Amino acid sequence: MTVLGNLALWVAFLVGIWGALTGFMGGLLGRADLQQSARHAVFAMCAALLTAVFALEWALFHHDFNVEYVAAYTSRNLPIFYTWSALYAGQKGSLLFWASVLSVFGSLALTFTSRRHAPLLPYVAGVVCAVAAFFVTVMLFAANPFARLAFTPLDGNGLNPQLQNPGMVFHPPMLYLGYISMTIPYAFAMAALLSRRLDTDWLVAIRKWTLVSWLFLSIGLLLGMWWAYVELGWGGYWAWDPVENAALLPWLTMTAFLHSVMIQEKRGMLKKWNLALVIGSWLLSVMGTFITRSGVISSVHSFTQSPVGYYFLVFLILAAAASFTLYARRLPLLDAEARLESMVSREASFLFNNLLLVGIAFSVLWGTLFPILSELVQGTKVTVGPPFFNQVNIPLGLALLALTGIGPLIAWRRASLPNLKRQFAVPLTTGGFVGLILLVGGMRDGWALMAIALAGFVAATVGQEFARGARARHRQYGEPYALALARLVGRNRRRYGGYIVHTGILILFVAFAGMAFKTETQVTLRPGERATIRSPYGWTYRLTHLGISQYDALNRQVTAATLEVERDGKRLGVMTTEKRQHVDGLGRPTFQPSTEVGIRSDLREDLYIVLGGVVNGTEQAVFRFTINPLVWWVWYGGVVLVLGGLVVMWPGGGSPAVKRVQAGYAVRLVGKQ
Repeated sequence: MTVLGNLALWVAFLVGIWGALTGFMGGLLGRADLQQSARHAVFAMCAALLTAVFALEWALFHHDFNVEYVAAYTSRNLPIFYTWSALYAGQKGSLLFWASVLSVFGSLALTFTSRRHAPLLPYVAGVVCAVAAFFVTVMLFAANPFARLAFTPLDGNGLNPQLQNPGMVFHPPMLYLGYISMTIPYAFAMAALLSRRLDTDWLVAIRKWTLVSWLFLSIGLLLGMWWAYVELGWGGYWAWDPVENAALLPWLTMTAFLHSVMIQEKRGMLKKWNLALVIGSWLLSVMGTFITRSGVISSVHSFTQSPVGYYFLVFLILAAAASFTLYARRLPLLDAEARLESMVSREASFLFNNLLLVGIAFSVLWGTLFPILSELVQGTKVTVGPPFFNQVNIPLGLALLALTGIGPLIAWRRASLPNLKRQFAVPLTTGGFVGLILLVGGMRDGWALMAIALAGFVAATVGQEFARGARARHRQYGEPYALALARLVGRNRRRYGGYIVHTGILILFVAFAGMAFKTETQVTLRPGERATIRSPYGWTYRLTHLGISQYDALNRQVTAATLEVERDGKRLGVMTTEKRQHVDGLGRPTFQPSTEVGIRSDLREDLYIVLGGVVNGTEQAVFRFTINPLVWWVWYGGVVLVLGGLVVMWPGGGSPAVKRVQAGYAVRLVGKQ
């Protein structure tokens, strides 16, 4: 199987080079035979890479420990559920996963893209082949997943305990799918620049792909937050870790693109901006891969230092130089068809929205790269921590939240004062009322107060938009309000799906505000002893240490502490938190001990318990108790956001005004008499 895998990689490499050459030459020369050859090269590369994936999975499931990658990331006692995920648990396997999925996406794009975009497809095939060939090159010459050992160990090292979590089975592939699918919009952008077809046609071709990329990145980020919360034991879900930031960056720029593309479609504006956002988003995805795999930045997620980083750095520099050189040469063809008529217009609100998103992206990029830059300039690595990111991005994020509510209320082109008064009356009143209630209730944290008040403003804006649309359908068609609302969303999915996404965003902001009231207590307890902690809501928790138990389970030795939990005198039940020492099939310890957190969650707060360790082999134990307000709403807001994205992506639902007349209907034009 390793011979088959290596052979498949070489076939993919050669076919990829051929596909890149024939794609670009076929497009530039207009030769149909070369264009067809490039198309076939993408399909052949896809087949070869899927064969390589099959060969590696065969080695993983059959415990072929003579294969270096199999020995490094699996063991005989590793559950099958995690054996599959070992494919992308390590650097070499993740590169194969990346290249394979890219070839699949490229094949789908070439197969299902409308024939009206045929002039762009040779270049798309060329870009897909070139990018995939780069990943195959890295595997063949620096990180071959089929490399063999000089001996065959009795068992493998096993999978990192932190990766033996359901969240980590789905979180990496979701992020990868977001990163990888971003190559398709980038390929169409390059095709538009190379072919000089810079109208809105290429935007139509990438609409679904940009939404797919954004949606996968959103799911990946949310799953990563959940994994960090339940697995790492530090009491939070976002730490501004460099690899977290690397995933957030393209999400921010893609979000900006999805907003500004509407202005180009409606008014013919922001053409230069949109192309730059697509190119920048793809480059940021490559940079994120470079950060993850190079080891140049210390992170709980990243792989160790390896020569792979140099390949990615060279590729990133060459791709950026080629992309922006071509972009600069086409700037004269990207003049706007209309001008911004007023700063009080929907176009202006979209523009400010984009500037804030790009501003946040820049601050995150600067903070992430600052340790590298400081080491290059001063010889000393200066780490930028959460205080910097919070200080810069909290006010920018709140301004962004405000614009989320302002944008839908302002008319296109130019807003009139009477219209503004009518549109803003209910949302402003709602936001002000929410802020007043919080002040009277005793909330004094300024940022949290502002976030929740602005969330009230945005909620009123969204609710007002849905209510007006449903009332209009009720008056026009006599539909019941529930049916009118369902059909309103079904026939205007892009608009109202976007409002559902905004609802998810405002829920997330409210949940983030809750972390301002987080409390943390560390105590040492003997069996029978009790600790008392106060909740931000005024409740009193009493936690009684019941004892320590030790046992073996699957591939780990477990030390578990059990506590009885009461709140205001009412018994809530028993909670358990664990320390785990993973072992291989021979019973030998592997990796460092890991922590399994005890969490009791409800709508208002989480009780979060971590076993720090036992004292001198006794049942006396060190615990950390944390109260995290509103964490449940992070996951709920994420679900709402993803559902909104699915509504936007769902086929159909276009505006009736642009649909063709269907058979069975007569059309009669009536002129003035």
